[in-house]
Amino acid sequence: MDRKNVSLLLDFYELTMSNGYLLSGMADVISYFDLFYRVVPDKGGFAIAAGLEQMVDYIKNLHFNQDDLDFLRSKGLFDEKFLEYLKNFKFSGDIYAVPEGTPVFPNEPILTVRAKAIEAQLIETYLLLTINHQSLIATKANRIVRAARGRGVLEFGSRRAAGGDAAVLGARAAYIGGCVGTACTLTDCMYKVPAVGTMSHSWVQMFDTEYQAFATYCRIYPHNVTLLVDTYNVLKSGIPNAIKAFDEYLKPLGIEDCAIRLDSGDLAYLSKVSRQMLDEAGWPRCKIVASNALDEHLIANLLHQDAKIDLFGVGERLITSKSEPVFGGVYKLSAVEDEAGQIIPKMKISENTAKINNPHFKKTYRLFDKESGMALADLLCLHDEVIDENEPLEIFDPDAIWKRQTLTNFKAVPLQVPIFLQGELVYDLPSIEEIRDYCQAQLVTLWEEMKRLENPQKYYVDLSQKLWDLKQSLLLKNR
Repeated sequence: MDRKNVSLLLDFYELTMSNGYLLSGMADVISYFDLFYRVVPDKGGFAIAAGLEQMVDYIKNLHFNQDDLDFLRSKGLFDEKFLEYLKNFKFSGDIYAVPEGTPVFPNEPILTVRAKAIEAQLIETYLLLTINHQSLIATKANRIVRAARGRGVLEFGSRRAAGGDAAVLGARAAYIGGCVGTACTLTDCMYKVPAVGTMSHSWVQMFDTEYQAFATYCRIYPHNVTLLVDTYNVLKSGIPNAIKAFDEYLKPLGIEDCAIRLDSGDLAYLSKVSRQMLDEAGWPRCKIVASNALDEHLIANLLHQDAKIDLFGVGERLITSKSEPVFGGVYKLSAVEDEAGQIIPKMKISENTAKINNPHFKKTYRLFDKESGMALADLLCLHDEVIDENEPLEIFDPDAIWKRQTLTNFKAVPLQVPIFLQGELVYDLPSIEEIRDYCQAQLVTLWEEMKRLENPQKYYVDLSQKLWDLKQSLLLKNR
């Protein structure tokens, strides 16, 4: 894919504020911004961070070309000094982030930017859109994968996605979340997510008979056969014709692995009868794939009915996260530095308490039980705080401070890692397989009660005493 110049893919007020910072002498003020979200989609127990690779690519290649500058000049709003600044723009700040595939919880920074105010402002929109979109799809995909209980889930949503980038990057995020493949060929080409697919109903309809369509496909693709059996009648013609084609073209080659796909009707009933017919005909290794507007709730219901489905193809309700299509990540100023380099905390105050952010330059620790390896809680601290693993640690639920637990024998692991330092990339981007494996390993550390689709157990995310005291002092100061 040709690289697109997305320098102007930003909210217009990022430009007016940046122009204002330059003209008022504030452009070089070192600022700290946190990117975090407030509510888990679908009332789940956690989200999965994704989109970091695209953020890195954006920062590395961000520049304003002459066409961009001419367009901005035509608006009649921007000073020539600002346009000259943009002409030579290069990000020179620091970015810290949790690795892609990390389970993350509300109000803890997924990504932190330390940069000159003008730089931190100009990158806000793109950082939000890439982290918001892919974290949403990775989170939704993982819900669906968990509902499938070990059966494979394929991402089938390109034709329902909200545009090309949403299709390609949505499939990438779905793979991070646990899907085993995608129907999107470009995602395989660009990101090595396995592309899969066989036929549509039109293939079957193009031939004079259903059997002729199946036989032709088996002859051309004997080692990659999935026959769509619901074009006419699943049980009366679809399964019998599939078995006949398998017998004629696959059996002589010694091929036992094949599949049929159900795309309509009562999937639970049809899968059970199809399984019986295939087994009786000597095709016990033939897998049954199901599709048709599926999501985690429908899949869970099908398996509750003992459906004999081996693989699920999930499209529109995954690629659009139809039940909750907005991730809701925000980008908030948490501190600035004065001329002496001292960090001055900043905090947004609101009558809506959910919108009050945590101030200062922070570090997030994930606390693991040393014996079981399970995650116990997350602790937000000031950036220079160090957790003493040899001392008992009392953790509170910030939403219900009378709830607390005392941790002992734990290991404290910082969640964020440096991505850019002084504008230079210092992070080795992992492969998509490494990200996916890392995500699966991190999910193992979460208790099953937190992974329930409905009413999950709440995970503790607390503030250190120093950060709590600082936040309270700012609240009292501004009341």
